[in-house]
Amino acid sequence: MKSVTEKTDTLREAVAMSIVLAKPETLERLKANDLPKKDALAVARAAGVMAAKKTSELIPYCHPIPIDSVEIDFEIQADRVIITASVETVWKTGIEMEALTAASVAALTIYDMLKPVDRELEIVSTKLVEKKGGKSDRKEWVPKGFSAAVIITSDGTYKGTREDKSGKIIKERLEAYGISPSYEVLPDDQQMIAAKLKELCDQGVLLILTTGGTGLGPRDVTVEATRQVMDREIPGIMEACRVYGQRRTPYSMLSRGLAAQRGNALMINLPGSSNGVRESLNAIFPAVLHSYQMMDGLGHPLTLPSPRGRGIG
Repeated sequence: MKSVTEKTDTLREAVAMSIVLAKPETLERLKANDLPKKDALAVARAAGVMAAKKTSELIPYCHPIPIDSVEIDFEIQADRVIITASVETVWKTGIEMEALTAASVAALTIYDMLKPVDRELEIVSTKLVEKKGGKSDRKEWVPKGFSAAVIITSDGTYKGTREDKSGKIIKERLEAYGISPSYEVLPDDQQMIAAKLKELCDQGVLLILTTGGTGLGPRDVTVEATRQVMDREIPGIMEACRVYGQRRTPYSMLSRGLAAQRGNALMINLPGSSNGVRESLNAIFPAVLHSYQMMDGLGHPLTLPSPRGRGIG
C-alpha cells in the first residue's frame, strides 16, 4: 500500500450513489414491505454500513480507516431506487472507497431482496458524488508578489564545516508552492539573528523560516532572537509541529521552536534536523499560508480572494 505516514489527520467526507432499476409494481411492493424477504431497505442499510467498515478487507490497496459515521439513504422513484451513502472520518487518507463500497453493497442487497419478484432488475450506476477533506481540498491564498526567506542558523554551516540539508528542504518546499525564497546562513549569534529577522520583516518579507537553534544546546539561540523582535507569538503553529512530530519520535517535545508575527510577517523557527524540518513542513503547510488572509481582515473564508490579489493555491 502507498505510505500515508507523512499525511495529517483531517476531517474527510465522501458521498456515493448507486441506482437500481426495477418495475413500478416491484417498487410498490418495496414501499409496502410486501416482499418474500420482507424489509429490504432495513437489510440494505445494515449491509451498506457493514460494507463501509469492511472496505479494506475487500479492496487490497485500501487502508484500514477508523470510520466515524455512515449514513445510507434511499429514494424510491417511479422506476428506480436511488441509494446514497455518506461516510465520515478524521484520518490521513480519503474515504471515497468506503462510500462507494457502501452504496454498491446496499444496491446489491436491494437486488437480492427484490429478485424473487422481478427478473428485470438492473444496477445501472455507482458513482462518487462528492468528497471533501485533505490538503488537496484547501486552496490557500497569499499576497501577490509574496516574498519569503530561509535562514540557516548554524556555526558549522556558517564556517563551511557542515553541509546544509534542512535549509534546502525548506527552499524546495516553498518553491513547490510557487514561492522563491532568499537563502542565507548565519552563525548561532543571537544579535546577528535578531538583526537579520528585523531587517527582513521591515523590508516587507512576509514569511521567514529559520532552521536550527531550537534545541537545548548552549548555542541554540534562534528562539531567543525571534522573541527579541516579535510583536506577538502564534503558539498554535509550533504546537501543530510538535504534535505531528511527537507521533513519530519522542524527541519532538525537546524542540523550543517559536512562531511569531512582526507586522504582517511570519517568523517560524524549524528544527535543525532534516527529518524535523520535513515533518514540521508537513504539519503546517499549506494551512499556515491562510494566516495572510486573516491578516488582511478576511477571517476564515477559504476561497475568497483578497482585494490586494492572491494567487497561490
